[in-house]
Amino acid sequence: MRVLIVDDEPSIRRTTRIAVESSGHTASEAPNAAKAIKAAEDEGFDAVFLDLKLGADDGMAVLDHLTKLDPAPAVILFTAYANIATAVEAMRRGAFDFIPKPFTPDQIRAVLAKVTKASTMERRVHALESDIVSAAPPVDLASEEPAMIRALQIAFKAAETNANILILGSSGTGKSVLAREIHKRSARRESAFVTVNCPSLSRELLESELFGHAKGSFTGAVAETAGKVAAADGGTLFLDEIGELPLEIQPKLLRLLQEREYERVGEARSRTADVRVIAATNRDLAAEVKAGRFREDLFYRLNVIMVSLPGLRDRRADLKRLADGTCKFFASSAGRRELGFSPQVLEAFSGYSWPGNLRELRNVIERAVILAPGARIELTDLPEEFAGPSDTNCEVGAHVSLEELESEHIRRILASSRNLDEAARTLGIDPATLYRKRSKLGLL
Repeated sequence: MRVLIVDDEPSIRRTTRIAVESSGHTASEAPNAAKAIKAAEDEGFDAVFLDLKLGADDGMAVLDHLTKLDPAPAVILFTAYANIATAVEAMRRGAFDFIPKPFTPDQIRAVLAKVTKASTMERRVHALESDIVSAAPPVDLASEEPAMIRALQIAFKAAETNANILILGSSGTGKSVLAREIHKRSARRESAFVTVNCPSLSRELLESELFGHAKGSFTGAVAETAGKVAAADGGTLFLDEIGELPLEIQPKLLRLLQEREYERVGEARSRTADVRVIAATNRDLAAEVKAGRFREDLFYRLNVIMVSLPGLRDRRADLKRLADGTCKFFASSAGRRELGFSPQVLEAFSGYSWPGNLRELRNVIERAVILAPGARIELTDLPEEFAGPSDTNCEVGAHVSLEELESEHIRRILASSRNLDEAARTLGIDPATLYRKRSKLGLL
């Protein structure tokens, strides 16, 4: 790293420089505020050691200036006038760390190691964010359909408040995308957005993931875990597929929503958390309440603002724009500059019922971009269900065989599910059975 040492005492600058360079970093020096600010603006540094007492200059003012730079360096303050109040104020104003004088070379080396580690983690986060952005088509929340326009208006108006939001919609309609956009438009945007996938774990593990657990609270709990609620403190907690939250956990979630309190598994002490909850489900929660599978009081606590997302079959006016944007993304990823749809493909898209919604649209287009040999995607590049008559003829009560009906139902559930396990749960069969049926249907 490139390190700047700002102190009006030459001996302090020299001692610090030796410790910095012995750690493998390069060091520059500045004896006062003016030279420090100029050096930071002209050269840029990864870290700055800054004395709070610079003769007639105010170190806190220099700190304020350094933290506004882009990129801002990690600022470590040291001073002979150290006290808790000064340390707290310095950290509040953006200091990375605080070292009281007199200090040892080991303290300098230790804080530099912390800066290096933090910088490495930050680069990893940026890399992961870039990977996520590059791995998925850009979010398109525009619409020409009245139902979708109304849903977005409600969601974005509610985003400015702390109200709990319940997002309803079939699998693949973009519930998680909308939840993240609500967070970005809220006053909590600078804090964490934490997702909990309710169907993904057993009741015991889901409770631990949500609220955390104490060391030794169950077999395998070799260390304490804070949990997702603690991670979302000050931010947004997104509960995906809330309709599958076990009944045993529902009272604990209700307590969190009502009192902002919770307890870790195996711990009697109550903790507090300031979280805004957004929940999503593809189930009819009102029906689940009547069936006794979902608490009525929790339903009403979650359902302060309800947003209902229409399926893709009800967004015909948006279909071509969404398809074009998705095609452009995957074509660019595959190194193909120009790729479009034949009129027959657009007609097939318009006549298809899209049981998997936006998720299915993405999968179909990604596959077509890979297989299309020419400059246009043709019907032959699409899955076989697009080649024949519209799949709307294969419905319950239609004059089709049970085998055809089962085949079509399995296709639709697979298209609208995240993975094989989720599809198997929906169908009420084990994953091994679904795998065999999928193989028989040629869907592998």
